[in-house]
Amino acid sequence: MAGGKNPWGSGGSSSGDGGDKDEPESSKPKGPKNPWLPPGSGGDRRGPNIEDIFKSRGPEGPRRTGGPGGPGFRMPQRPGGKSWFPVAVAGIVTLGLLATSVHLIGPQQEAVVKTLGNYTRKMTPGLNFSLPFPIETVDVEDVQGVRIERVPGSNQQVKLILTGDQNLVDLSFIVRWNISDLEDFKFRLVDPVETVNDVAEAAMRAAVAETELDETFSGQGRAAIEQEVRERMQRTLDGYQAGVRVLGVEIEKADPPSDVVEAFRDVQVAEQQADAARNKARGEAQQVLAQAQGEAEAFDKVYEQYRLAPEVTRQRLYYETMERVLSKTPKTVVETNNVTPYLPLPEIRARAKQGTQANTVTTQEGQ
Repeated sequence: MAGGKNPWGSGGSSSGDGGDKDEPESSKPKGPKNPWLPPGSGGDRRGPNIEDIFKSRGPEGPRRTGGPGGPGFRMPQRPGGKSWFPVAVAGIVTLGLLATSVHLIGPQQEAVVKTLGNYTRKMTPGLNFSLPFPIETVDVEDVQGVRIERVPGSNQQVKLILTGDQNLVDLSFIVRWNISDLEDFKFRLVDPVETVNDVAEAAMRAAVAETELDETFSGQGRAAIEQEVRERMQRTLDGYQAGVRVLGVEIEKADPPSDVVEAFRDVQVAEQQADAARNKARGEAQQVLAQAQGEAEAFDKVYEQYRLAPEVTRQRLYYETMERVLSKTPKTVVETNNVTPYLPLPEIRARAKQGTQANTVTTQEGQ
């Protein structure tokens, strides 16, 4: 600027400013002034040059200090001045390789080994070795543990199945199974657990369709259905080569549909009443039949005696029959000469009894 001071200071010995001519050369700053310093801080402070910026930097990068004058931090070095970093990286890689190459298989477990994604072999319980990941991968499974699948997934869900007599039953059950062949279990089916569920439901529907509704509620009928379902499932899964062993099937719930439960209860009550009436009729029929059989046996015995002595037996039968008939009918005795009149004691007792009953009825009506 003409006629003014340069805010950046003098850059050399020659200048057009008049105010700097009287100052000695030694007191003048050797570099430009820092314009960002506050006023009055002194004009002899210069901005950092390239040497100052890289002064605290070394071959390993900028040195960090804990404070003014603090010691610089440097990575520990091996004897000979080399860094420990490559050794640490090599150790971490070695541990990773060992962790993916050594496998301890439990007593109830087995494992399959895949080399570059293809099945190669199977590992048995104990200490086993493989190539490191990702060259070989190892899948470990519990082959002896019992697994449980519930159909449907919750007891709150409704699973309606049609019975053999065209009725619907709300049925839920569980399936217990484990792995019989790990190789088939892993590679024959896309989703073996879902396959077990589907096969179980299909087998249950087929078994219930051959059974009447009442049998699904009874204990004996349930046991037969469970056995049939287990056998059907095992045959189907063996055909799929699923590597699954079905251990058992258990029916948890077998109820009528919730919409018709009241009508179903009424039907059950009516059936129970019908069964009671049938049982009563059978009991009475058995009593009548037993009585008839007893009378027939008695007649056979009398006939045997009649064959031995016809006249005596005939007269005896006549007397017994007359005694049986006359004992239940009123009698009238006609007077004859020199005969004491008959006193009708039975008729008097009968009339007295009838009078007592009539008095009792009248008393009850009056009350």
